[in-house]
Amino acid sequence: MKKRILFGMDIGGTNTVYGLVDENAKLIAHSGFKTNTKPEINAYVKIIAEQLSAMYNKYSTEYELAGIGVGAPNGNYYTGSIKLPPNIPWIKDLNLVQELKKYFDVPIVLTNDANAMAYGEMIFGAAQGAKDIIVITLGTGLGSGIIVNGKVVYGHEGIAGELGHVCVVPNGRHCACGKDGCLETYASASGIKRTLFQLIAEHDGKSVFNTITFEQLTSKMIAEAALQGDPIALEAFEYTGNLLGLALANAALVTQPEVVVLSGGLAKAGDLIFKPTIKAFEKYLLPLYRDKIKVIPSTLKNDSAAIMGAAALVWNEMDNN
Repeated sequence: MKKRILFGMDIGGTNTVYGLVDENAKLIAHSGFKTNTKPEINAYVKIIAEQLSAMYNKYSTEYELAGIGVGAPNGNYYTGSIKLPPNIPWIKDLNLVQELKKYFDVPIVLTNDANAMAYGEMIFGAAQGAKDIIVITLGTGLGSGIIVNGKVVYGHEGIAGELGHVCVVPNGRHCACGKDGCLETYASASGIKRTLFQLIAEHDGKSVFNTITFEQLTSKMIAEAALQGDPIALEAFEYTGNLLGLALANAALVTQPEVVVLSGGLAKAGDLIFKPTIKAFEKYLLPLYRDKIKVIPSTLKNDSAAIMGAAALVWNEMDNN
């Protein structure tokens, strides 16, 4: 009898990555291609189908394909559609589930990429055993997935859980979503860059970053400077962590998670971001909640986390059914 296997796929503005994941959370194979390789809907879907089929054919004698899970920006679980995703302007409204069904006769589930990551942490990662979870991805922006009693919070239209767009600074920085003061504009790789340049201006331009442009600057460079004791870099992390902790405390008051998982590039800064975040988180929590909710790093490997998360989405769907 063949063993079951799933495809997990993550669609990003730069890359589309996919892989085969077995029931023991082992990534059997993975690959990908530039999302803009075929910047036209039909051609893009076709290359996905061709590449998935080619990979599965190599393992079809041993494994049976049981389903496909997809994480995508602005992916809607209810409709199976990706609508106006940021950084992929040529996708306006793509019902990817419907299109892939033309090629694969298996269950196909699609959701927001951050929701897929949340499933990944619950089933394969740092939050195994927990049923009430908040997962935050600190990348170029801020993604979030909220799980209550083992199920993602989708809302009535399938797009709930956008903690990146809660307002943490009234009339603050302008966000690409059209609002001002969103958490994403502060607690993200791009947000901490903006904070650093703001602090440089407030400190009369005295900084090791004086010769570096905004485009050249990375959150990793800020972390490296902070580890060397640079006061402006350290202050940037304190400011970022304080706002992130505030937002997480407010979210926790609504869902009372057992664990909050931080992932993504900015989370790699370790204690630089975790310490101020946890300090603010405990400060702003209702006293009844304090010291009861863990804030921990992801345990999924960055190069496979999105794939594992998308696969976990399908395992979870199959288990619930």
